[in-house]
Amino acid sequence: MSDETTSGAKTGGGESGGGKSGGGESVFTVVVAALANLGIAVAKAVAGLISGSSAMLSEAAHSLADTVTELMLLTALKRSEKPADEGHPLGYGPERYIWAMLASVATFVGGAVFSVYDGVHTLAAGEELGNPLVSYIVLGVAFLLEGYSLRTGVRQVRGEAARLRAPVGHYFRHTPDTAVKAVVMEDSAALAGLLLAAGGLLGGQLTGSGVWDGIASVLIGLLLVYVAWVLGRSNAQLLIGRPVPESMRAGIREELLSVPHIVDVLELTTLIQGPTEFLIAAKVDFRDASTADQIEWACEEAEEQLRERYPSVRRVYLDPTPGLRQRGRRAGGAGA
Repeated sequence: MSDETTSGAKTGGGESGGGKSGGGESVFTVVVAALANLGIAVAKAVAGLISGSSAMLSEAAHSLADTVTELMLLTALKRSEKPADEGHPLGYGPERYIWAMLASVATFVGGAVFSVYDGVHTLAAGEELGNPLVSYIVLGVAFLLEGYSLRTGVRQVRGEAARLRAPVGHYFRHTPDTAVKAVVMEDSAALAGLLLAAGGLLGGQLTGSGVWDGIASVLIGLLLVYVAWVLGRSNAQLLIGRPVPESMRAGIREELLSVPHIVDVLELTTLIQGPTEFLIAAKVDFRDASTADQIEWACEEAEEQLRERYPSVRRVYLDPTPGLRQRGRRAGGAGA
């Protein structure tokens, strides 16, 4: 994974990602998705009740779960932007992953469980098929709205990947901006779910059996299980504490060793606290002859260089620590 994928590294003299601009784009993407899904959920529910289609009712639950998810993501984006204070000296960045984790749970409980249950019930008890015309109309309109919402999310992903000079697929898999990742995955699942629902309706029309509708409902539920699992795993990794990519760690070491008076990086710890909020802590060995003033200057210079190369770096903590040679000399002197 390239260091630019999540670092917001500057290239060619300009900032190529990171920063706060992505936050506004993420909010817009989530708002578009929430409004689209809310309207779609109501329309699907009405169509499902009229046609008697369990797949349509599953799709209504799917869209409602997506709406709740996106409201949670909006909460996550807003709360994570709060500045650091006395009670939270490292800021509120990780809070977005808590809300995003809850959003993945909502997708599982609100969409997946209901869809699988409704599908299994239909397969066991059967269903009376009504007029599917309204359902087809709603599915067509929903496909257009979901497609527009997905296009908005994909456009942001491509824009961020282009600015960071990373492959789109690579950026999408590893980005710490799980809000946009959730929108893209949920909208993609929604489009697939619409096709499954349409297939269930068509199968019922052609055969006169509700089995196809039940199968479509179960498949929609399993699709949502997969989406909830992927998003839950991504947010869990970031909540537990995910380091920056290895290539970026190598770049950080390179920058630290380029600072006068620093001769070695003994230990390096990095932590992603948010999409554009990284923490760096390192134990560094300074030249034996360095004065206190020179060490202070070197620490300030190192922090400045790191933030210049990686704008997403918000906090840098350097701990002057004697290296092995200096420890050996001290041990020898103590023994003498």
